[in-house]
Amino acid sequence: MAKGIGTLVIFGAGGDLAKRLLLPGLGQLVDSGRNDDFALLGVGQDTMSTSAWRSRVEKSVASSGATGARARALAAKSEYLTADVTNRDDLDMILSTCTGTPAFYFALPPRVTIAACKALARVDLPDGTVFGLEKPFGTDLASAAALNRQLVKIIPENRIHRVDHFLGKSTVLNLLGLRFANRILEPVWNSDNIDRVEIVFDEQLGLEGRAGYYDRAGALVDMIQSHLLLVMALVAMEPPSSIDAEDLRGAMAQALRATNVRGGDAAASSRRARYTAGTVKGRKLPSYIREPGVDAKNRTETLAEVTFTIDNWRWAGVPFTLRSGKALSTPRKEIVVTFKDVPHLPTGFTGKPGPAALRISL
Repeated sequence: MAKGIGTLVIFGAGGDLAKRLLLPGLGQLVDSGRNDDFALLGVGQDTMSTSAWRSRVEKSVASSGATGARARALAAKSEYLTADVTNRDDLDMILSTCTGTPAFYFALPPRVTIAACKALARVDLPDGTVFGLEKPFGTDLASAAALNRQLVKIIPENRIHRVDHFLGKSTVLNLLGLRFANRILEPVWNSDNIDRVEIVFDEQLGLEGRAGYYDRAGALVDMIQSHLLLVMALVAMEPPSSIDAEDLRGAMAQALRATNVRGGDAAASSRRARYTAGTVKGRKLPSYIREPGVDAKNRTETLAEVTFTIDNWRWAGVPFTLRSGKALSTPRKEIVVTFKDVPHLPTGFTGKPGPAALRISL
């Protein structure tokens, strides 16, 4: 967390993202001793008592293994406000509750984030205020661009942090070391040696009460256009001169600019589906369209798969298949890099022949 921040405000604090990822991550941060000198304020539209909120924080923090005195103190001192973050008067109330310079983390659906930013533009924010925005950024290219224009009207770009929590996974971060901190892989990391790449995130979780967001997004927007495309960029990018934010972002963007749907035919290179009623790991799940809050008319998919090509010198002709699905019986979360067959297999080898594959867990 940035130095000098007095209060971390989580917009959408009652949601799934805060419970499963943000609060456990905060617990690990403060438990490590790297930063615990801030107050935590949760904000949401749901009515919640202070004791209920603190209990939620304590349980979420403990789920990450953070059980030290600092983590317990974070929960014990945290506060919760019921507020509409798109309402100027409510934002003034939130600011009056903050101690010191605030950092606002937007764990909100895209349409609410945009509305909240418009409201924040009419509020007198303290100097040094920081924004952290969770993906997805808008609902399409036009709305993402509009959101960025709105943000820089409020605070400077260097205090805006666009966050994809998936990239914080240790295995994802370790891709950089795997590729660039040794000589073993980089010489063969190209189309001369690699036949195909798969990036798969199949999970057993169903909707889990997230209809308000997920039914407007679906697997393609929720997982592929954000999380998995960025993982693909790390797998495919050219070596950066440093791993500073600007250099890393530039190398990833270069790979993404060369990315196209295979053959230019989206229908032929993709598939969509959604789960039906069944049992997953002993849990009975209804059909997706029977989940509370789902509108069947949206035709939202819970599984999406797209095959891309990266049309540059290194990767020309290599298919990159990205897939993610919910409520699947067999979880599978990995990157699979399949190498081409050797030119000649010496006579005498036994067993079933097959290509060599490097599997990296996600």
